[in-house]
Amino acid sequence: MSPVLQNILLAVIYLVFPALVIHYAGKFLFLKKAGNVVVVYFFGIIFGNLGILNQNHAQLQELFSSVSILLSLPLLLVGLNFSSWTKMAPKTFVSMLLGIFAVVFTVVLGFFIFRNVIPESWKISGMLIGVYMGGTPNLASIKEALKVDAYTYLMVHTSDLIFSGAYLLILISFGKVLLKKWLPYGFLYRGRFNNSSIEFSQNEDYTYFFKSYNLKPSLGLLLVSVVIFLFSYVISTLVPEKFSTMIIILLITTLGIVISFVPTLRRVPKSFELGMYLILVFSFVVASMADMSKISLGAMPIFLFVSYVITVTFLIHALLAKIFKVDADTLIITSTALICSPAFVPMMAGSLNNRSIILGGLTVGIIGYAIGNYLGIFTALLLSHL
Repeated sequence: MSPVLQNILLAVIYLVFPALVIHYAGKFLFLKKAGNVVVVYFFGIIFGNLGILNQNHAQLQELFSSVSILLSLPLLLVGLNFSSWTKMAPKTFVSMLLGIFAVVFTVVLGFFIFRNVIPESWKISGMLIGVYMGGTPNLASIKEALKVDAYTYLMVHTSDLIFSGAYLLILISFGKVLLKKWLPYGFLYRGRFNNSSIEFSQNEDYTYFFKSYNLKPSLGLLLVSVVIFLFSYVISTLVPEKFSTMIIILLITTLGIVISFVPTLRRVPKSFELGMYLILVFSFVVASMADMSKISLGAMPIFLFVSYVITVTFLIHALLAKIFKVDADTLIITSTALICSPAFVPMMAGSLNNRSIILGGLTVGIIGYAIGNYLGIFTALLLSHL
């Protein structure tokens, strides 16, 4: 088979397989429990290490990994209701600020601890700030902005999946009990929301995703995302090449936030899901680029760095919550939104038997998505000069 046909076939696989995972995830319990990203990573690693991919495919892989994440950002941001920022309950806002401080402080301190054992630890520091303020989209976009290699990215993301999952399990089981003894008891909610106004645009729901009445408007929004990408690319050519990708990421993030204030665009159905589909494409491509034969004890410092960040961030957050008299439920829901992503907020609220905290947690997640790229990239650049 000619190289051109090989690349065409590979492109089809990269686009179709994540769609198949989405389609069958709701039909098989083990796929639903594992989560789309985990399934895509698992099969991506297997696919990439079968021996059928080589350097002839590297250019296509780089193209797919870059374009998929860049096109996904406006789709993920446009459906988020940023006007809810001004309505956040005071204690939720305080807890969010304490959590952001805890993440940044812990990562910066960790940079000095691990920089002699982890090459380019400043890049990993930037990615960790992004992922623990927003989520996987921030991790992926900062990976592109800082030009992190596929192997390092995969190790960071794998570590995050393991340790954030363990963190969530601890919170749901005995962690919430201990925190309610440590912090003020009862939820100190003083916001102006009511539950009927909650928007769950951050929760993936692929029901009827492939129906034409959902897919057509979402594809129209994809064209808007393409226009944003092209505009950002043109602007990036005006700056030195080493900053071009970074400028593209920040411009796309900013424009994605801007278009979210256009009601017609914000209400497009399944825009978030289409964005997450592109994240799955990105994840599948990156996983297939990782040579797992290179895994050794050299990856252990990355696992230690990630576990350190999650553990120490939470401990500092809890200590500051005690000082600032933040109640246990508010701490738990904001920490969940920051460390585990807003997708887990409704589940955590259900575990706490307190639905009134859902909107506050989702709003924290919205803010995390919005500022994670800015703060992650800025901190990484700052650390690179230390």
